[in-house]
Order: sequence, then C-alpha cells, then structure tokens
Amino acid sequence: MTLDALAQKYRAAIAGAADEAVLEDLRIAAMGKQGEISLRMRELGKMSPEERMVMGPALNALKDEITSALAAKKAALADAALDERLRAEWLDVTLPARPRRQGTLHPISQVTEEVTAIFADMGFSVAEGPRIDTDWYNFDALNIPSHHPARAEMDTFYMHRAAGDARPPHVLRTHTSPVQIRSMEAMGAPLRIICPGGVYRADYDQTHTPMFHQVEGLALDRDISMANLKWVLEEFVKAFFEVDHVELRFRASHFPFTEPSAEVDIRCSWEGGTLKVGEGDDWLEILGSGMVHPKVIAAGGIDPDVYQGFAFGMGIDRIAMLKYGIPDLRAFFESDLRWLRHYGFASLDVPTLHGGLSR
Repeated sequence: MTLDALAQKYRAAIAGAADEAVLEDLRIAAMGKQGEISLRMRELGKMSPEERMVMGPALNALKDEITSALAAKKAALADAALDERLRAEWLDVTLPARPRRQGTLHPISQVTEEVTAIFADMGFSVAEGPRIDTDWYNFDALNIPSHHPARAEMDTFYMHRAAGDARPPHVLRTHTSPVQIRSMEAMGAPLRIICPGGVYRADYDQTHTPMFHQVEGLALDRDISMANLKWVLEEFVKAFFEVDHVELRFRASHFPFTEPSAEVDIRCSWEGGTLKVGEGDDWLEILGSGMVHPKVIAAGGIDPDVYQGFAFGMGIDRIAMLKYGIPDLRAFFESDLRWLRHYGFASLDVPTLHGGLSR
C-alpha cells in the first residue's frame, strides 16, 4: 500500500471513530510497535541512502498527520460529550429553591462544647494559644529535657529552618501545654483554665492520627492539693458520661511537667460491646494528671514557693469515641458526610448542664 493510500485509510477511519476507545485502537494499529507506519519506519534501514532521503521525510510527515488527526478527533469527541452533558443536565433557574437543611455539628466540636460547659460550671475559663510554637514553650518550659524521646523528629513535626537561622526552632505543638505557660505569663496566679485545641504528632493508625485534639486543665492557688484534682475529675466524669456515680483509680506515673504524676482510670464494663461507666469490674485509662512541677510554675513567671496547683490532660477525640461508640479515630478526619449525618449533632442545641449535654 502506498503512503497516500495509507494516509487516506487512516483519515477515513479516524473521522468515523465513535469514541476514544476506537481512537486508541487506531493509534496502536498505525503507530504501535507492530503498527503499519512503525513497520515502514523500520524498513528505512534496508534502503539505500537515496531512498531514505525520500521515504524518511514522507513517513515522518505521515506520522505527524495521523497524530494530529487523532488529537483533533479526541478533542472533538470531548466537546461533543460535554455538549451532550450540558443538554442533559440543564437546570431551570425559575424553579423554587430547595428547602434549606440545617447543618450538622461535628462530634469533636460537640464534645469540646460539652467539656467547656462542664469546666465552666466549676470556674474554669478557656485559654487558647498558637498551634505553631517555639520548642521552648513546647518542651523546655515544661521541664522536658533535651534527650527526651518526645523531642525526636520521629515523634514531633519541626518547622523548616534555613541554614544559619539563629532563631529558636519552631514545632507544631505536640500538646496544648504551651498554652498553660503563656496563660501563667499573661495572667499570673491564682488561675483556673482549660486549653482545648488541635495538636500534632507523627503517628497514624486506628487510635492515632497526625493531628488530633486535646483538652488540658490547670489550676493554681496557694493551697491546692491532689484532693482538689480528684474532686474535679470525678465531677467531670459524672457530668460528661451522664452518670450519678463514678469510681476513679489513680495510678502512679511519670510526666516531666507534674510531680507527683498519676494516670487516671475509671471503673466500667463492656457489656455487649457497649461502654458503661461507673459499674462493672473493668478499668479504663482516660487521662493523665498530677501536681504541677515547680520548674513549670517558675517558667510561667510565678513563684512556686507561694503557689502550687494541679494539671490534667485528655484526648477529646478519645473521650468522644468512648461516649458515642465511634470505633475508628481516622473517621473523624475523612470528611464523609454520611458518617457526619450518622454521628453529628444538631447545630443549634448548645450543651448545658441544666438542659443536657448530648441532646
């Protein structure tokens, strides 16, 4: 077949192609490894120099023509498909508007409001701070030594610094404790605050995500003790889980920023896979706590010989999972509207202690 006949053959076939799949078949038939034009190109090596000077440019021109024809037809098919879609999906703008649907509140926002309402009733105010902070506020001021594992890059997200930059390193905060230091600096003592907000750690599985939410509490005064801490946490757990009785267990632990430190467990049962707080023979760890270390109080600009206090911290995502039976932490961040419609809350029902928290 002559080159003119070959060109005419593919022009006609491309013009009659009904969809992109047919176009792809034609491209392979013409220019694939065993395509007609490709095979002709391989024959150039067997030709004399004079023949190659004639056939080479002719084959290249044919190849360019077929390529251009394929691209033009593909664009035409796409335009035709778009036109058809526009005809099928037209909208009569004179139709009445759809009824407005009320928005849904995310469980994290709901639980944050529940926690805030409970602690506000006990005299705690809400404090906030930057999510990007210096490593001094995030670690040093909290009595976390330079060799502590939490300061390793495998656990903490450090911000990029140019070579020779003398400024202190900045991190995505790993807890909301830096807000406690900033609040002590700004307000002094006595002090009663909670610090809810997003925090960041390099971890990702069913119960950990790189960004999650915490709430930490701090109370400072001249005569605060562990007994005050125990009462506050008991009142919180009873109000949050909406039970009349709760039993807490304090286990000795170690945190650099508190001394003594304690992990707090609640008595519970898992009957039928459902968590019941305040009954049963099981124990569930829910938070860490302790008396604020004197070095931390001093770092906040307050005299630790005059003031003392307690601090505690818990994961908002975790207690939301426990209270509302959400099995996987990662689902909080997947933006699935079906999940939100199932677990979401009415946005206008503000949690209050007298009206109910989880309405």
